[in-house]
Amino acid sequence: MGDNLTEFEKMLSEASEESKNAAPKKRHGLRNTLIVIGSILALIGIGAGVAYALLNNAYNEIERVDTVDPTLERPAAVETPAGTNAPINVLLLGSDSRDTTDPSANAEDLKGFRSDAIMVAQISPKRDHVTVMSIMRDNWVPIQGNGEAKINAAVAFGGIPLAVNTVENFIDARIDHVALVDFDSFKGLTDAVGGVTVDNPIAFTSHHGSFDFPQGKVTLSGEEALGFVRERYAFDDGDYQRARNQQIYLKGLLSQMLSKDTLTNPGKITATFDALKPYLIVDQDLTLTTAAGLGYDMRNIRKGDISFFTSPTLGTGTSGDGQSIVLPDWAEIEVLRDAMRDGTLDHYAETRQTGSELPG
Repeated sequence: MGDNLTEFEKMLSEASEESKNAAPKKRHGLRNTLIVIGSILALIGIGAGVAYALLNNAYNEIERVDTVDPTLERPAAVETPAGTNAPINVLLLGSDSRDTTDPSANAEDLKGFRSDAIMVAQISPKRDHVTVMSIMRDNWVPIQGNGEAKINAAVAFGGIPLAVNTVENFIDARIDHVALVDFDSFKGLTDAVGGVTVDNPIAFTSHHGSFDFPQGKVTLSGEEALGFVRERYAFDDGDYQRARNQQIYLKGLLSQMLSKDTLTNPGKITATFDALKPYLIVDQDLTLTTAAGLGYDMRNIRKGDISFFTSPTLGTGTSGDGQSIVLPDWAEIEVLRDAMRDGTLDHYAETRQTGSELPG
């Protein structure tokens, strides 16, 4: 980062001093960018928004895990011309099992559960756009050493390293950072920001908590948010609408986190971070300095620069052993892979759906 790092270090020093004096105005830029990065890195919710000095100790308490198995074949690393950035790909895994982030468990040996939410967030080479791609959990894909299976089975077969490797081979690009969070965190996170308003496209009743969600604008409490993002049985297309609802929730969460009410409230930001911290596991390389430095590079990102879409599929089918599966559209995925490697996923997303930007 060169001169940018020097300037960033000055900002950290100023932020540390400002935190002592409770002077919020000069921290808004740093707070804003760290919320954006933090949100994307932890299922759009780390909430690393107050001065670096305030979050350093708390951030170091987050559990870390190795995410690369050297015995597995990986896609080639992206080579970029001198003076240019490579895209940054962040894998976001959500689980409905509290055991995945239980402090008494060993993160290195996480197996036996299936990830219920899988997303890849690509930060563009110019650090001016973030594109989040949902991967439906029942996509039928090759998993090294295990033949073909649903993509969410990779964690059960080989822990986080195999899950990372499986997604890497699916997108034919390397994953740079990983965040695993369980769904319980949605409750505390939603309440910490004062509720999340979503634009619900389909009225439904959730089987998780028996909540009724009318069509249109709905403000979710923590328990309601959990029911909203987990439901699939209420929809004719099941997991397809669940993936859409997870994106809708994340859009609403980001809109709330980037609102003036949140950005000017240090207490709300630290509460957001504290709500998520016990439920979060990240890769060894995702230090606060790394996240904050990237946040500085992305300081000009706004809500309209963040978009969502779902990886291409051909609908549902049945596997040879009788499982209900989602069929990847491998021809279209080849186009997706080019965009992943080139760092143009934001342009690719525009061809997949409209209206994917965050609501103003």
